[in-house]
Amino acid sequence: QVQLVESGGGLVQAGGSLRLSCAASGRTFRHYPMGWFRQAPGKEREFVAAIYWSGGSTTYADSIKGRFTISRDNAKNTVYLQMNSLKPEDTAVYYCAADYDGSSWVPSAFGSWGQGTQVTVSS
Repeated sequence: QVQLVESGGGLVQAGGSLRLSCAASGRTFRHYPMGWFRQAPGKEREFVAAIYWSGGSTTYADSIKGRFTISRDNAKNTVYLQMNSLKPEDTAVYYCAADYDGSSWVPSAFGSWGQGTQVTVSS
């Protein structure tokens, strides 16, 4: 399995920015995408963004397009999520995910998860 450790969450005012990091370690995962998900209180975990280590191809949820950017640093085995123009509805625990099975961008398609990092956006 891949070990994932998220960091960078916190409290920010609406309109502000945060950058989340996800450090990956463990077995070789270069051929697979890494994903970011989030889960707000009382809601299901939802897809945010994903990036392929090789080539850097990305995909985003419609709700965050134009505000969030996913990127990676292959040398550091780290994936980032830059979040700009944050809104109160972005408040959630954000999770990094790996071991994608190639099906679709849903939580059940990923086999490895980090512990999550809390993002709170105040109005």
